[in-house]
Amino acid sequence: MESCGAVEKELDKLGDRYASANGHVQLTLDDFINSIRGFNNELLGKPPEEMLSQATRKAISEFVSRGKAAANSVSSNHKDLHGSVSKLGKSIDRNFTSDFSAVITDGAFEGERKQRLLNEVICEHFFRQGMLDIAECLNEDAHLELPHGRKEPFLELHRILAALRQRDLGPALAWAELNRDELNKRNSPLEFKLHRLRYIELIRLGASKQSEVLEYARRLAPFAEMHMKDMQLLMGSLLYLHKGIQNSTYSFLFEDSSWEEICDIFTRDACSLLGLSVESPLSVSVNAGCKALPPLLSIRQVMQSRQVAGVWSSKEELPVEIDLDQEYRFHSIFACPILREQSTEQNPPMRLVCGHVISKDALHKLLVGNSNKFKCPYCPVEMSVTDTRQIYF
Repeated sequence: MESCGAVEKELDKLGDRYASANGHVQLTLDDFINSIRGFNNELLGKPPEEMLSQATRKAISEFVSRGKAAANSVSSNHKDLHGSVSKLGKSIDRNFTSDFSAVITDGAFEGERKQRLLNEVICEHFFRQGMLDIAECLNEDAHLELPHGRKEPFLELHRILAALRQRDLGPALAWAELNRDELNKRNSPLEFKLHRLRYIELIRLGASKQSEVLEYARRLAPFAEMHMKDMQLLMGSLLYLHKGIQNSTYSFLFEDSSWEEICDIFTRDACSLLGLSVESPLSVSVNAGCKALPPLLSIRQVMQSRQVAGVWSSKEELPVEIDLDQEYRFHSIFACPILREQSTEQNPPMRLVCGHVISKDALHKLLVGNSNKFKCPYCPVEMSVTDTRQIYF
């Protein structure tokens, strides 16, 4: 944030200088244009054969000299602006790091297999974002040859989302009815929310659609038990059907936020049924990296200034703890209470006979000599290594 603030100050200074220079040039141009128009009007008012007066010739001569001085002044101001732009560039270079090699694992994306996986992740991201043309071009240029089965779910998802954004509920309702059993298992409100919106669109049309509104209200009956409060509001709105619901206490039913909400609910439920995350993995990775990068660069700079850069020798582990907030926590994490280290595939959590859990490395450190027996560090229960079991989170 301090780096952004420093660059923002330079940007504000540049903006002020630009506005000042622009105002000065505009005033100068307006003055010269008015002077030229005055000379032009004076010349047009005289007969062609009449000579210019001494005063007029002197005024034109002074005007030309003034024009040269003004041009030099504008050129000087332009050079000053170039200097300010250069200062802004230097401020950006000084406050932001462009070389991230110090925190990048060497060879992370080298090799044909890794390149292909990276291209597939990027291609899937474009499919998720609805950028189908770009995704198809990448699929072709990178020779990914993704099967149609991997693309079809995204095509259908964006087709339905596009219809919802156009306030067309038909495709979404058909999809919800087709997947009703799976949605009910997840206690999803999607189908009810879709029918609710269709009902609201009908009552928006007023008393002329009264028979259709009453007929559609019967279709909401199966949802009454699960959504009692919403059903009471929807049925209560019928009292104002003839007077105009838009002018009643039920006018909130027509808020645009309902359409935004239904798009979010559909996206979440559709991704859940397809076994996909709601957010693109590429977006999550990039955002998490942007949050983690500043503290990593800072600690690297401190290590280099204190000449202890070798302390962080392995880039597969972090030198400091970085909290990315709850939204970026997708997996359970076990930290060994003995060694105070997070478990890994090579050092998994192990359950002891007594129920306590420690890491595999800690377990081996508890072994005495060549014995296969050890005591739990938290209780006096004695056991052998073969009695322990690995735990999977």
